[in-house]
Amino acid sequence: MRIIDMLRSGAAPFPSLEIVPPMSGIGKDQLLESIAPLMEFAPRYINVTTHRDEIRFEPQPDGSYRRRIVRNRVSAVAVCAAIQSRYPVEVVPHLICAGTPAHETEALLQDFKFMGIENVMALRGDSLTGEKRFTPDPAGYAHANELVMAIRSFERENGGHFCIGVGAYPEKHFEAANIETDIENLKRKVDAGADVVITQMFFDNAVFYRFVDQCRAAGITVPILPGLKPLSTARQVDLLPESFSIDIPVELTEAIRQAGDDKEAVYRLGTDWCIAQCRDLLAHGVPAIHFYTMGKSRNIVEILRACF
Repeated sequence: MRIIDMLRSGAAPFPSLEIVPPMSGIGKDQLLESIAPLMEFAPRYINVTTHRDEIRFEPQPDGSYRRRIVRNRVSAVAVCAAIQSRYPVEVVPHLICAGTPAHETEALLQDFKFMGIENVMALRGDSLTGEKRFTPDPAGYAHANELVMAIRSFERENGGHFCIGVGAYPEKHFEAANIETDIENLKRKVDAGADVVITQMFFDNAVFYRFVDQCRAAGITVPILPGLKPLSTARQVDLLPESFSIDIPVELTEAIRQAGDDKEAVYRLGTDWCIAQCRDLLAHGVPAIHFYTMGKSRNIVEILRACF
């Protein structure tokens, strides 16, 4: 079932999940067992991230270097197929511009159609490690709105009807000059044919509510679903803002600082904060909440049990 149809059905608010494909060498059963605790709460869909290949330069005996392409993680297609084989849940693979020529995008869409997949996330993707600015594949797409248009073009030529999700940044993408420009970019993705918006994580619900109001004022009318991730370690107070260009409220950072080396206390603070966020979002009428699991299930299980 397409996500947009789930939202239009008027059903009770529901959770959805995002998982990262495991590193190569992890077996199918191990992956499925890691998801099992979360299935008790009947998530309506599971997003599966896609990671671009890495380039390594390996020294050779003659002093030269050999360029080697390395894929460290199991593919999103394989993970989606594994989940479909066991659980009655929709899978939503990520399609990315980064490192993907147009013909490969079309081949992936053919695979998804064959697998009965009805939902995809269309994203630009990240820069390579060490790359200061994103460099698009010369035979691919530079921006997510171009990718959305390519998916709609594929449908016209090959049949099918995907629900296309796109990402958004309540605190703006780090490359955008300001939030207004970033919302203009989001509107381009929606105007190109995106059906649903899922936000990056945030830790202050007021930021999300303000962002939704700004999007509506800009003419974006599609559903905007909040994405949440609970803090679980003190180190994440430094890592998450650096990696995702987000703010963490002083109240939360101060409480974590006071917890010091008590790892369980920090874990509890992060989990309780996310529970409070989730309850407030539901009270404000959001139709669904998306959870970034980052390969961990314990805190997500607690949050889902408390809120759903």
